[in-house]
Amino acid sequence: MLDSQLKSQLQAYLGRLQRPIRLIASLDDSQGATEMRELLTEIAELSDLVSFDDSGTDGRKPSFLIAPQGSDQGVRFAAIPLGHEFTSLVLALLWTGGHPPKEEAETLDAIDALQGDFRFEVYMSLSCHNCPDVVQALSLMAIRNPAVKTVVIDGGLYQAEVEERQVLAVPMVYLNGEVFGSGRMTLQEIVAKLDVNADEREAAKLDAKEAFDVLVVGGGPAGAAAAVYAARKGIRVGVAAERFGGQTNDTMGIENYISVLETNGPKFAADLEAQVRHYDVDLMNLQRAEKLIPATEPGGLVQVQMANGAVLKARSVILSTGARWRNVNVPGENEYRNKGVAYCPHCDGPLFKGKDVAVIGGGNSGVEAAIDLAGIVGHVTLIEFADALKADAVLVSKLRSLPNVTIHVNAQTTEITGAGGKVNGLSYKDRVSGEVRHVPLEGVFVQIGLVPNTEWLKGTVELSRYGEIVVDAKGHTNVEGVFAAGDCTTVPYKQIVIAAGDGAKAALSAFDHLIRQPVAEAVAA
Repeated sequence: MLDSQLKSQLQAYLGRLQRPIRLIASLDDSQGATEMRELLTEIAELSDLVSFDDSGTDGRKPSFLIAPQGSDQGVRFAAIPLGHEFTSLVLALLWTGGHPPKEEAETLDAIDALQGDFRFEVYMSLSCHNCPDVVQALSLMAIRNPAVKTVVIDGGLYQAEVEERQVLAVPMVYLNGEVFGSGRMTLQEIVAKLDVNADEREAAKLDAKEAFDVLVVGGGPAGAAAAVYAARKGIRVGVAAERFGGQTNDTMGIENYISVLETNGPKFAADLEAQVRHYDVDLMNLQRAEKLIPATEPGGLVQVQMANGAVLKARSVILSTGARWRNVNVPGENEYRNKGVAYCPHCDGPLFKGKDVAVIGGGNSGVEAAIDLAGIVGHVTLIEFADALKADAVLVSKLRSLPNVTIHVNAQTTEITGAGGKVNGLSYKDRVSGEVRHVPLEGVFVQIGLVPNTEWLKGTVELSRYGEIVVDAKGHTNVEGVFAAGDCTTVPYKQIVIAAGDGAKAALSAFDHLIRQPVAEAVAA
């Protein structure tokens, strides 16, 4: 099950265990149970502090519980956690064995203080790069707090259960039998949703902060670069981010960032955060900005009002709020979101194994998604509005070589249809003949580009007709003391390396702005 290299690595990790742990399996006669027994046996052989038995009686078979010796409190895997989830398995073993998690004390205290009955079920797929964050967060909560029970379920292993619950997107989290959330969530986000007083306490903390020299709003590559460049000037820097790492968290592979031959999005996002934290930057994550209030006089303070009611103040502000997936905006899209309408083929593709799906979009993202899905699903129908696919020629050639792909150009998606609470088809209009056609299918993957996260700025800074922040060559906006960088701006080519360069440029411009402020005015502000 585990190759020699993985065994060697795992044995080294298990050397950090501080107390005995048990792997208690509930097995049946299935192939999955055979593979699970093999995996757990191999793990137990690597450490004297790990024991395995198959005395479990859980209703989900195959599954196994990781628990301290003499306790039944822990996390259950209804899965064979390899692939992207191998790290989740390793961490669950370490945390159960007493190895301390690398989380802030405040977050751990909040987990320990939770009271009630929290029974989590998280559905994941082994190819999903967003799932491990959620799996690890809920695993840690179950290991630390007896009020929390967590079961991690592989949708591929429990297909009948996935069908019954109509789980068509992962990660999908249920709490006490009801949908709690879907998509990537951090530990802090999950705890905040359970802690009803968290927003009020956080707002009070933010309100009490002194004014920053530079406040960066947004924590993607542009925001991270801006924070690093500003902090290196020795000034007071803060970052308020709704989700640190931004879109990179949802990116599978990154192979074009100069000096980094290959990495993945979540790791890249973690590296961004690590570098920002290396400097004396006040990082305020899970904070959504709602209003920008320009300074009322030259050299005065710019204010940013947050969703929780707090107001942050700064002598200069860098807007780097990035962008999000563009919706196709047709009937059925919102109704069937996560019920057949999806935006991440890497995460949700395995849930459509053997089924017929559509991809909307003929650019690189759409064609890459169609190629990826063609290896998993029964058939892919690609819908492109223009009269030709816009992806790179090599990708188009690859797509056209696949036998289970149909391509429609000059096709305008008009509706995503469904029945019984999930997608059952897509309608499109032939833009040449005007004929409306319907394609029966079970999933629709939307891949039509990005829209900037700038709605909250309307009426304060100049925006283009596409909603992008209008900036000059140095990142200045039309508001004194306010700069912008990255995918939310008019700068062409939305690429990670360009966003990072933009962030650095905006930080240097902000610093230049600050040093040119009259001393008397700056003190008075």
